[in-house]
Amino acid sequence: MKNKVVISMFLVLLGTLFIHAQEEQIQKEIERLKTLKTEITQQEKQALKEEVEAINAKLEAKLITKKEADELKAEAAKKRALNIENRIAIIENKIALIERNKGKVLEVDTLNYLRAIEIGFGNEDGDNGNLFGIRINNNPLRSETKYDRRTYSDFVMAIGFNNAIIEGESFVDTPYKIAGSRFFEMGWQWRTRVFKHSNWLRFNYGFSFQFNGLKPENNQYFVMNENQTELQEFDVELDKSKLRMDNLVFPIHFEVGPSKTYKTEEKIRYSLQDQFRLGFGGYGGFNIGTRQKLKYQMDGDKIKDKLKRDYNTSNLIYGLSAYAGVDGMLLYVKYDLNPIFKDAIITQRNISVGLRFDL
Repeated sequence: MKNKVVISMFLVLLGTLFIHAQEEQIQKEIERLKTLKTEITQQEKQALKEEVEAINAKLEAKLITKKEADELKAEAAKKRALNIENRIAIIENKIALIERNKGKVLEVDTLNYLRAIEIGFGNEDGDNGNLFGIRINNNPLRSETKYDRRTYSDFVMAIGFNNAIIEGESFVDTPYKIAGSRFFEMGWQWRTRVFKHSNWLRFNYGFSFQFNGLKPENNQYFVMNENQTELQEFDVELDKSKLRMDNLVFPIHFEVGPSKTYKTEEKIRYSLQDQFRLGFGGYGGFNIGTRQKLKYQMDGDKIKDKLKRDYNTSNLIYGLSAYAGVDGMLLYVKYDLNPIFKDAIITQRNISVGLRFDL
């Protein structure tokens, strides 16, 4: 039953991630087209400036009269103004077409030719832009643009080293391999601006799957002895000994840091690109599975044992976490406040340190 729940939630996560990626891709294309509007104006103004300079040069060389020069300048200005109007209209119509049809756009050869003009007489596939027929764009489009988006979302992935802090013992005396014990985390988070007109404080929330691994040293493995989980030496030489705890948790963080503001007549956006971020908070959830993997050789045969038991691990998972870094690459640490093993004589708590990526 647990496996079915995990698989279902994982599929939902993948589907959400795919839709988010498609929306981001289409949004980037729309932003690119809007940027072209500014570039077109600058380009035509520069061309007008060069034409005027050429006319002035002819006037100074007495190749034309001042009246003829004024007429040529007026004609050049009118032409460039019409160029700006027509070229911008093409882009605005294309943006409107995409938004109106929610990404399902039919483009005939004429529109493809115009697209080639916009990006320099060649489309993204590398041909000359002279396409004939119909091209269908099936990318889904996000909902109607809001002036101010207060909530954003990210796919979150983290990886690093995992270990345990044991009551009454130094961290250097841990019975688990420092480099060999690792963790992996993936999930989805929503990031909401706390204040209406300021983005320095955000409230982050979501869900994550955590996979915490512990690899014992000195040829040991985990054994359940009534209500105690202990490490004992294995009968033969182990090639691998690993305990993995799978958790579903719901992280909550407060995040602080600067952001860039982009404001137009249509919208205002806050970007964390290349900005420092600091987050602190915690998480709570459930253990959804515990298993031990053993690899060894006996009588010349390679044996792999996968033992799925609870090993007296805690059912409820809760702890503290924090991260800091620039943009989407962050140093990440999390510490379980719950013990790894229930009713243990000596309390052990899981700790993880690594890198987190907000994608």
